[in-house]
This record gives sequence, structure tokens and C-alpha cells, in this order.
Amino acid sequence: METFKHLSIEAAPALFANERTVIVDIRDPESYRGGHITGALHLDNNGIADFIQEREFDEPIVVCCYHGNMSQSAAAFLVEQGFDEVYSLDGGFADWAAHHPEKVERIA
Repeated sequence: METFKHLSIEAAPALFANERTVIVDIRDPESYRGGHITGALHLDNNGIADFIQEREFDEPIVVCCYHGNMSQSAAAFLVEQGFDEVYSLDGGFADWAAHHPEKVERIA
């Protein structure tokens, strides 16, 4: 059975450089507005059905949460829906922001 892959903070920039890679942030809307990985989409339960319909199943998808725990469940769910290449960002947004503060986007 296929499963998601773990993506380290160190390896993430190379995958993010692929223009087909989709980064999804599953944190609450307030946290997302306060800061998220540049280019990340906010994804919650209300938008998941549309997300699944609108995406290509062979696009790389990286799921990000606060610390890399909840993203594992979300990544596993996306694999179950038929996506081929799904990653959970180890350390989540907290580690990303600590290592790459220049690649954090905020919504005013």
C-alpha cells in the first residue's frame, strides 16, 4: 500500500522549487494569516473536496501543520484519495519559519 513520505526542512527547498509542487497548510485560518510558507494554500475540511477535484493526482503535494504531527494524518488521507506523491513536512511550519524566515508570507 502506498503511503506518504516525510520531507525534511533541509530537503524541502529543492522540492518547493518544482513549479508543480503544491504546498498546503492545514493550520487554523488565523495561524495561516499570521505566517505561512510562501505560496502555500490554506486547506481545511470545508475545502478538501474542491481541492481533490481541482488537483492533478500526479502533482507533488506537501502538507504542513504546526509541528509536523497533524500533517501526517492529512498526508495519509490524500494518499488514500489517490494522490501519488504526498509529503508531510517534518517539524512543520515552526521549523520552517526558524530555518527560512525569509520564505514566510503574512496576510495583513
